[in-house]
Amino acid sequence: MRVEAGSIKLEGGLLVELYERHASDAGRLAYLLTGDRELAEDLVQDAFVKLTGRFVHVREPGGLHAYLRTTVVNLARSHHRRRAVERRYAEREAGREPTTGAADLSDRDVLQRALMSLPLRQRTAVVLRFYEDLDIAQTASAMRCSEGTVKALTSRGVARLRPLIGGVGDDG
Repeated sequence: MRVEAGSIKLEGGLLVELYERHASDAGRLAYLLTGDRELAEDLVQDAFVKLTGRFVHVREPGGLHAYLRTTVVNLARSHHRRRAVERRYAEREAGREPTTGAADLSDRDVLQRALMSLPLRQRTAVVLRFYEDLDIAQTASAMRCSEGTVKALTSRGVARLRPLIGGVGDDG
């Protein structure tokens, strides 16, 4: 990769290099936001497709990772919005409430289920802050909201998770 006159010039397999370097991290982020491995893979591929169209607009090579992260968050948000509309329609048509699954789960499943029970914005804030280890400003940038909103969403998300996960992970 070579930076010239404020833009990134594509050389050889830059996209392949970027994919090899960032796809697994983006995939983990997408999985934590969606809870579905196949969907996470699709979101990462979509994010890289969007990334290819942004090469000429990125002024710093380091900005590509942040752009990719934000794109994954936005794609997950869009997916969840569509699913919510579909779910409401299906519930209206069926005239019944959604059902929940069996309770006997491993710690990892309990954590995943608890995380997935959070509203999307809370889940996104919690995942970006604690899994991606972003600070409040970086999280706010990725979510395109204020730092105060990130603080509130994270606080509410953690408060909702505590009773759901109880002593998960405690060995004694």
